[in-house]
Amino acid sequence: MKSPHYDQIGHSFASDNNSGVHPAVFQAMLDANCGHVIAYGDDPYTSRAISTLRKHFGDTSEIFFFLTGTGANVASLAALTRSYEAVICAETAHIHVDECGAPERFVGCKLLTVSTPDGKLTPEAIQGAIKGRGDVHAVQPKVISITQTTECGTVYTPAEIRTICSFAHAQGMFVHMDGARLANAAVSLGCSLQEMTADCGVDILSLGGTKNGIMYGEAVVIFRPELSEDFAYYRKQTTQLASKMRFIAVQFEALFAGKLWKENAAQANAMAFLLSERIAEISGIEIVYPVESNAVFVAIPEYAVLPLLADYYCYISDEGRPVARLMTSFDTEKDDVFGLFAALRCAVSS
Repeated sequence: MKSPHYDQIGHSFASDNNSGVHPAVFQAMLDANCGHVIAYGDDPYTSRAISTLRKHFGDTSEIFFFLTGTGANVASLAALTRSYEAVICAETAHIHVDECGAPERFVGCKLLTVSTPDGKLTPEAIQGAIKGRGDVHAVQPKVISITQTTECGTVYTPAEIRTICSFAHAQGMFVHMDGARLANAAVSLGCSLQEMTADCGVDILSLGGTKNGIMYGEAVVIFRPELSEDFAYYRKQTTQLASKMRFIAVQFEALFAGKLWKENAAQANAMAFLLSERIAEISGIEIVYPVESNAVFVAIPEYAVLPLLADYYCYISDEGRPVARLMTSFDTEKDDVFGLFAALRCAVSS
């Protein structure tokens, strides 16, 4: 159940997509808005941004900029599968729940979902979805897609990712990572981006930027050179080849050339941890999942839903019991957290 429509909202805890653009990113776009350059990525801005991302993911990684996260996921899965093959993912995965069937529609493959207690796949859970190998009547599992951070706000450790990758490769399968909030996971664990991806054996990554302070744009990072040979065509076919690509590229340059990506994610994570600490003081509610990134899921009484929504914009799931998903962003401040805490405490006690 989504909250009522709001024409204007103050600080939103519904999604980190609702935040604005970091000033440094905005400035980078303004600075790039000068003169003419070759379109479709054949420009110095895009080349520089690619070089910057390779410092985080490895010199042999191939970088492709995209307009949207769904587009990045669809093209990534298209590069890894044929129409008779399948992608295994958690039942909470964004590619299953929030992409309007785009993988099935545009890739042509089937999604095989796995139930998890916390959004995280394990080899044991994945094994149950690997069926029908060699059976002409059955789809053939080919890709394991993991989400980092998960849709439950939990985080895969490098050891967990490495285990999944080893399992997948032993089965002749690929691993795709939906890294819409990869920065939050890396900061949470104190890891580099490469330590959580290439070093673990991930084959292809959808790298998020929108949720960490940029205006629009995502990237696909390919770690196996043979997978990148035809990838430019997948990007074009999925309508994701931006003509004025420099304006996506400079955003990633601003975010990843220094520590901004880390500072933004650290702020969002810190505010989620602070929020969870304060919420723990309120009787009658329960934090549903471990708070490991910038998400706090809180089970609240039915009677508290409308009073909470009257003051704060957030999403409420109604599967069995009301659970509020509270997302913090790079621009969330302590006063925002204290305001939400007060409203939640008031709603529960009313």
